[in-house]
Amino acid sequence: MAYYWFKAFHLIGIVVWFAGLFYLVRLFVYHAEASQMPEPAQTILKEQYQLMEKRLYNIITTPGMVVTVAMAAGLIYTEPEVLKASWLHIKLAFVALLLIYHHWCGRIIKKLAQDECHWSGQQFRVFNEAPTVLLVAIVLLAIFKNDLPLDATTGLIGTLVVAFAIAIQLYARKRRKDREKQAQQDLMVS
Repeated sequence: MAYYWFKAFHLIGIVVWFAGLFYLVRLFVYHAEASQMPEPAQTILKEQYQLMEKRLYNIITTPGMVVTVAMAAGLIYTEPEVLKASWLHIKLAFVALLLIYHHWCGRIIKKLAQDECHWSGQQFRVFNEAPTVLLVAIVLLAIFKNDLPLDATTGLIGTLVVAFAIAIQLYARKRRKDREKQAQQDLMVS
């Protein structure tokens, strides 16, 4: 019975952790783009995003990570033979990358607060794709284990995921160019 409790809270932790990571980097995008705003809006927005980033990281994202890792340890404790599985070693390597990403976000929060981070909103949008890729890899390994299908269907799904990610980036670029064009038109009118 303990296995099912560990598994349930492991899944809950994953959902909370990833929700936090996805939203956190979106806040980084807004924080970076606030630098282009005129004063006093720039200062007000940066202070608000800084507060939101800290709260999200400390109250939601980090506890989600801790629950995820603790419950995973509980799962392994209840079924220690799983440590011999090669799929788990690969999954744990991806989780290690995710942990590095999580702590890197913590460093970015500090740099943004000190106005020492000079990434653009577009760079943060690309940075936000990393947890999505890691999530897909981790879930596929957890579901398929050593039987991960590497056939045409999998290739098609992978291609669709990449195409979707590219479409999102192109749409974001179009929105940015439309805003720039509108700003230029507004300058011409005034």
